[in-house]
Amino acid sequence: MRRREDLTMPRRRRRFGVHYDPDAFGQFSESIARTLGTARFLLFQSVVAVLWLSWNISVPDDWKFDPNPFGVLTLALSLQAAYAAPLILLAQNRQEDRDRQQSEVDRSVASRTQADTEFLARELAAVRLALADMVTMDELRDQLERLGDQVAEINGRLGRQPDAQHQP
Repeated sequence: MRRREDLTMPRRRRRFGVHYDPDAFGQFSESIARTLGTARFLLFQSVVAVLWLSWNISVPDDWKFDPNPFGVLTLALSLQAAYAAPLILLAQNRQEDRDRQQSEVDRSVASRTQADTEFLARELAAVRLALADMVTMDELRDQLERLGDQVAEINGRLGRQPDAQHQP
């Protein structure tokens, strides 16, 4: 059974004997919501309403197509709102599902990144500890100088010259 949050595969269920593709309908509702949510649509709707009102106010009664005080305009706007609201909610629900899935992926990536960072920090600390025990060139030079001084002192005590050892 497919999880409800999984948007990668469309559902194949029939409700009330009518088959429709929920994913296609969802995409349709998102396109409607994107259209209704633009300044262009709001401007278009305002221009139509102003023209409608202007026409039905200024022309003689024989030419008016909206009798009563703008009953057809009210009905048209109410019908548009009645369909727009559920389509917008459906689009928001689909976006919320996508956001939730992305949040889960982000949380997983953040968790792995944190684990990797902690591992690298431990490795770096181990390398620092290992390097702390390493002899530096200055320390090695000092030790060699001291050893050389000690060898010279021992040779002086024994009364031998270092050059005398190498002559035949």
